[in-house]
Parts: sequence; structure tokens; C-alpha cells
Amino acid sequence: MPTGQPQITVARVYDPPTGVGTRVLVDRIWPRGLRKEAAHLDEWCKDVAPSTELRRWYGHDPERFEEFSRRYRAELKQPARAAAVEHLRDVARSRPVILLTATKRVDISQAAVLATVLGEPAQ
Repeated sequence: MPTGQPQITVARVYDPPTGVGTRVLVDRIWPRGLRKEAAHLDEWCKDVAPSTELRRWYGHDPERFEEFSRRYRAELKQPARAAAVEHLRDVARSRPVILLTATKRVDISQAAVLATVLGEPAQ
């Protein structure tokens, strides 16, 4: 893949695999009812998932998404999470990445926020 903007997409882990890319689950908890073989994962990156407290507070309430996004971005600056973000950036530099989540609405998920973060220059 040429240098420039990394190719990062977001999808539900329950959906059949489509496209080419490294499939990375970014949820802290394993998706309910999904067998590991059926997930077709290349990696499970728990360290980039939001804290349990933040996840519970958010509850995927669309009205809280903006504040969730702000708080989650702050969490991603913590050392272990920042290292995991940098790892995903490294992967995205060489090949497309598909961030997977069990969330029904991927557009207001941590995976969507993370995709935006990964597309931004490292700080």
C-alpha cells in the first residue's frame, strides 16, 4: 500500500468478512454467541477498548456520543492504550485494517472513533 492516508474501515464482527484487510476486534469483551473460528480475526486488540466505566456510562446513547468520543480519546492517551494505538497505526501503514466491534451501530461505536484517531497524524 502506498504511503499516505491509511485505509481503515469499521464493521460488525457478526457480519461475514468482506474485502481485504487485517481484521482486528477492538472490543474488551468477546462478542456474545460468536465462536472464535467464526470471527475470522487476525487480532484481538483489547488494549484499545474503552474502560468498563466509560463503556457503561455511554451505553451507546447517540446523545452521549460526542462526550463519549472526547473521553475515549483521552483514555487512548494512557500508556498501554497509546502503545496499542501505535501498534494499529504500524499495521495500517502496510495494509488495510478492518476494525471490528459487536456494537449494532458501528457509526457511534468506539471503533468509529478509533478509525478517526488512526487516520490522524501521531502526536
